[in-house]
Amino acid sequence: MASTATREETIESLIPARMDRLPWARFHWMVVVGLGVSWVLDGIEIQLVSASGFKDTLGMSTEQVGFTGTIYLIGQVVGALVFGRLTDRWGRRTLFIVTLAIYLVGSGVAGLAFAPWFLYVWRFVAGLGIGGEYTAINSAIDELIPAKYRGRVDIAVNGTYWGGAMIGAVGSFFLLDPDLVPTNLGWRLAFLIGPVLGLAIIFIRRHIPESPRWMVTHGRREEAERIVDEIEAEVAGQGFDLPPVDAGKAIKLKPKESVPFAKLIDVFFRQYPSRTFLGVSMMVTQSFLYNAIFFTYALVLQNFYGLDASQAALYFFPFAIGNLAGPLVLGHLFDTIGRRRMIFATYMLAGVTLLVSAWLFREGALTAGTHTAFWCVAFFFASAGASSAYLTVSEIFPLEVRGQAISYFFAVAQIVGAAGPFIFGSLVGDGSARGPLFLGYVVGSLVMMLGGGIALVCGVDAEGKGLEDVAQPVSSATAA
Repeated sequence: MASTATREETIESLIPARMDRLPWARFHWMVVVGLGVSWVLDGIEIQLVSASGFKDTLGMSTEQVGFTGTIYLIGQVVGALVFGRLTDRWGRRTLFIVTLAIYLVGSGVAGLAFAPWFLYVWRFVAGLGIGGEYTAINSAIDELIPAKYRGRVDIAVNGTYWGGAMIGAVGSFFLLDPDLVPTNLGWRLAFLIGPVLGLAIIFIRRHIPESPRWMVTHGRREEAERIVDEIEAEVAGQGFDLPPVDAGKAIKLKPKESVPFAKLIDVFFRQYPSRTFLGVSMMVTQSFLYNAIFFTYALVLQNFYGLDASQAALYFFPFAIGNLAGPLVLGHLFDTIGRRRMIFATYMLAGVTLLVSAWLFREGALTAGTHTAFWCVAFFFASAGASSAYLTVSEIFPLEVRGQAISYFFAVAQIVGAAGPFIFGSLVGDGSARGPLFLGYVVGSLVMMLGGGIALVCGVDAEGKGLEDVAQPVSSATAA
């Protein structure tokens, strides 16, 4: 029978073990669809800004258009930091409803912009929502998905960013064509693509429960057990037999309302310093490489291969397909072959492929098509590796600080990664010299391979393990 406990009492709970022994069922598909849309929305937003259909209507310069993307990224960082702490304090469900609502308002109102400053404000708001989504959603997915499937699901969901980017690109292609839609109307409608999708998803999210794992660490044991009872009843009703849970897998907890900031510092720098180094290394290396290549690939195609802007835009689709396919095809291997070996393999293969393409680029042996093909292969691996970085930082730290861990590593990655486009944009120049960009590609490749090497040495073998086995909860009654 369910029971409650005050936050001063020690309680025992089998909730983590009960959640991890569940077979894959409709409930888990609802979680994936309802929560996984966040990365699709982010991909849509980035692509809409890249298309810059609002430039002429609002009379914006190239620098102002660039700042529209920058202010969105700043909003993401602020949103991650603010909502990361709140998702650990208030719960996953509260935050993944609130952050989606913030995004819906921010993106939708941005489509009503009448001046650059108005667009900046609401792009910042949209970024706040998406930044908060990253923390609340990754936390909820990891805590609701059984340990057996956690790696592949998290990696695949993170990879859907590129599906969103393709949706944004297709929408922009039609809505920004003045022969089909008036210029002043097309870009405004484009800004509604994400909110319309989000409105449909928010109804699904209403049926996704709070994380029972989070609830039991906050003294809401009775509610948590009722939720797990309902999930088990639904799964059993689909014809699955649920084996009994070993009582020895119970965890002992002293529920806490929140974790003081001093304890957070203790977790990162005294209890798990190597994991902190691992998380920073993985997030920074993939972010630098991604931003460097993604935000300058069109310049490379135009300045070195003579393509115009519209032709370069078409090359985005094979590039995006490679990025989307990697996590979907390779994701299950992170649960079977293992985290460390697959992270090392994906980072190294991405780096080596880019290194080969850099040498061929310097020698003038590539065309626009073959260079894009190399990018597709490299980012087939890099995308899976980058997605595993988000998986890593969300599963290797205690439940009570999971949202904050994601937010801090995400913020550091975004800040460092922001230097990539500026540096590589300068190296591209006017396309008259290949040497500087070649050296940039070499550095980017080596940085990615370094990240893989660090993961091999410092990585955590989390595949198939319950989150509480990977990192003991801060509220654990048996913690040293």
